[in-house]
Amino acid sequence: MADDPDDGAARYVFSVVVRLEPEAPDLRLDPATFETTLSREAAPPGEEGWRFFRDNCWRGELNHPEHVRELLAADLGVAVDSVGFRELRTTRGHYEALRAAIAEDLDAFNADDVDEVLKKYLGSSIHVVEPGDL
Repeated sequence: MADDPDDGAARYVFSVVVRLEPEAPDLRLDPATFETTLSREAAPPGEEGWRFFRDNCWRGELNHPEHVRELLAADLGVAVDSVGFRELRTTRGHYEALRAAIAEDLDAFNADDVDEVLKKYLGSSIHVVEPGDL
């Protein structure tokens, strides 16, 4: 699988409660909110934005859900009532590259080793999948 172009890919997966608010006063929705799964592509290790997990997660949870909720609401163009981090869904290639990038920059994570970093920020929320399962 090393030749698979998607083997270096990963996605952050979130549970999101979205609220639809019709602008027309004669329209009503029931329910007006629903839960859905949202995934966001993870930046390749070493590239801009690759430390998203460090900046936004703690022990497998969002460290500031309101901030992420506001960002998603702006990106989606609808009200987001809540957001929860579910997992980093990653291919083996991305996972290995992530571990290598962390190892090269342990000081940025205030940790002694890669496993400590992954546990500190992502907890047990890492799911290694086949490239086609992203």
